[in-house]
Amino acid sequence: MRIALRCAQAMGVETVLIVPAVVSEKVRYKDAYERSHKAISELIPVAEEHKAIICVENVWNKFLLSPLEFCRYIDEFNSPRVRAYYDTANSTVQGFSADWILTLGKRIRKSDVKDFSRKAHKFVDLGEGDVNYPEVCKAFREIGYEDYLTAETGECDKTQLLDISRRMDKVLSY
Repeated sequence: MRIALRCAQAMGVETVLIVPAVVSEKVRYKDAYERSHKAISELIPVAEEHKAIICVENVWNKFLLSPLEFCRYIDEFNSPRVRAYYDTANSTVQGFSADWILTLGKRIRKSDVKDFSRKAHKFVDLGEGDVNYPEVCKAFREIGYEDYLTAETGECDKTQLLDISRRMDKVLSY
């Protein structure tokens, strides 16, 4: 992460994404929370030196399971150098994307968009799942989010990229 923060400055990139911890049968939640918080706290001076922001992402790692907990986690750093990287579909199993956005508010520095079907329990094409994009767009406007939204995709060809672009135009037009 120290190298990534240095590289971010060299490339003119503002943020570096981090998945801070994983909880498992062998790694207790409390330990993951404390260790990751300590490690990120030690990175804040490096982020300050390189004028970068450490963005914590919500992923399926059994960690930061609610928007209130995610807020608390970010707030405890008491630093503008630690913010949230919000993924619209990753919170769908635990809740509703618009609620997460409104709760996280200005803590969100970057975001990506994708979709998830609760019934099929899998990621699906953008606009075909349970992420309520009219409410998501409304929530982003309400918190004053003006940065870009990235489509999270796997490897794809030109036809697939054009389809993703069309789908993004549609869901972000709300």
